[in-house]
Amino acid sequence: MPDADSGASMFGVPNFYLRGPTVLVAAVLATLLLTGCAGSSGRSQAAGPTGSEHDDRPVVLATFTVIADMARVVAGDHLRVESVTKAGAEIHGYEPTPDDLRRAANADLVLDNGLGLEAWFDKFIDRLDAPHATLSDGVDTIPITGGESRGHANPHAWMSPAAAQVYVANTAAAFAALDPENAADYRANAEAYAAQIADLGAELERELAALEPSRRALVTCEGAFSYLARDAGLAEAWLWPVNSERQGTPQQVASTIDFVRDNQVPAVFCESTVSSTAQEQVAEEAGARFAGVLYVDSLSESDGPVPTYLELLAHGVRTIIAGLTGVEDATR
Repeated sequence: MPDADSGASMFGVPNFYLRGPTVLVAAVLATLLLTGCAGSSGRSQAAGPTGSEHDDRPVVLATFTVIADMARVVAGDHLRVESVTKAGAEIHGYEPTPDDLRRAANADLVLDNGLGLEAWFDKFIDRLDAPHATLSDGVDTIPITGGESRGHANPHAWMSPAAAQVYVANTAAAFAALDPENAADYRANAEAYAAQIADLGAELERELAALEPSRRALVTCEGAFSYLARDAGLAEAWLWPVNSERQGTPQQVASTIDFVRDNQVPAVFCESTVSSTAQEQVAEEAGARFAGVLYVDSLSESDGPVPTYLELLAHGVRTIIAGLTGVEDATR
């Protein structure tokens, strides 16, 4: 596999995982504390996603759209779930606004991914009164083996059908603690949802079972698929670490071309949030196909290709199956 600095099987988390917009957060926190906008009720006064100002359900604030959607499925009609970031937003280097901090201060429960993903959020969450749950707690993490963040966990665990079931169970437990009266509903919703997620994981493993060992590799632009690759028994290679400023250097491209060619990997992929130009060059020079776009960090708008987490995961699973097996209708 390529090494950690040139497209390795594991990746280094970029510097902004370990830094945050400290000045902005500190200033807004000071304003929140002085004005008392957190309030004593813990109930958000902001309009929800539907614009209703009269929704008195408990408010759950998730850090980004993927886990917000997972939470909505588990919540059913009992809770009002909102996301800090909007559909299509880049989450790693996101800078929270004063409105985001007010919403967090007034939420009944805050959900985050953890694993160093939301360094921008960690700057203020511990200083707010809202209960807080980290959905990746209990996931069997994959350590980063190169770069400045060597030893830290890969944060993209939700891309694994197996790990996603941990997220769902943690969500149900957090909701049951917040709203014990509806705990049975949360558990039932979580069990049904986890079964759908597990089916997608089983589909990926089943459809890739016949691939030759040397061709069992997932090659992407960014290193965001370690957990999914582990689920499916795939080696992983990529052009650059997540959101690296060194996207597609000549050395990275050359190293990935060698990996694809040497292992006769039939197809390569790229994430929706970055340019696929370098990866298309890899495909052309290595004799592989550029087999499509994968979604990771954000859902699309409701009329887009991946408006829910389950559709995001299904799109990824079936795009990978189609690319590696040549079965074009796998994206059905």
